[in-house]
Amino acid sequence: MPCHPPFHVLTGGPGSGKSSLLAALAQKGQNVVEEAGREIIRDQQAIAGLGLPWHDPRLFAELMLAWELRAHRQALTRKGPVFFDRSLVDIIGYLRLNDLPVGEHLLQAVRQLRYQRQVFLLPHWPQIYRNDHERRQDAAEAERTCAVMREAYVEATDRGTANEPGAAPRLRAAVQWPQPVASVRKRPGVTPVKRRNTPLKCAWS
Repeated sequence: MPCHPPFHVLTGGPGSGKSSLLAALAQKGQNVVEEAGREIIRDQQAIAGLGLPWHDPRLFAELMLAWELRAHRQALTRKGPVFFDRSLVDIIGYLRLNDLPVGEHLLQAVRQLRYQRQVFLLPHWPQIYRNDHERRQDAAEAERTCAVMREAYVEATDRGTANEPGAAPRLRAAVQWPQPVASVRKRPGVTPVKRRNTPLKCAWS
């Protein structure tokens, strides 16, 4: 059985509170890895680079892939759990959102690099969503991103669910971080899941 290091992934749409939640985890002494996308955008803007999502999404995806490979390798040297703001699977979701093909080299990376099977999916949080110099998506695109990311993780994980009901709220509660105001019935703060314990497919076996 392949070894799954204690790497925990937070995913979802932009502006769902992932970065703030990871900052709260870091304050509690946890190991965290910041989101590739924002850091790459900052670096590319600083040098007038071409690897920006609104300029060359293919190049941006390759830069994110290189970032995630390095981040995963560096995380293996840390002691204890590590919390990631997104992972390689989010690059698949990003490519799908932009109607771009998913290369075999990316799929190979997803098959090889391991994370914990349970993924914390943070739902769209319209009350806190804001645009800035790095986040240009409107609220509708942010909400769609969350749905696409969930689909990507369901396909990339062979057991468990992309978001066990209650998982993300429990993580928020553990660091005393506020919950989003629910727009979903019965499950506040959790993206609705039509089928629980969905059979999942290819990676992280």
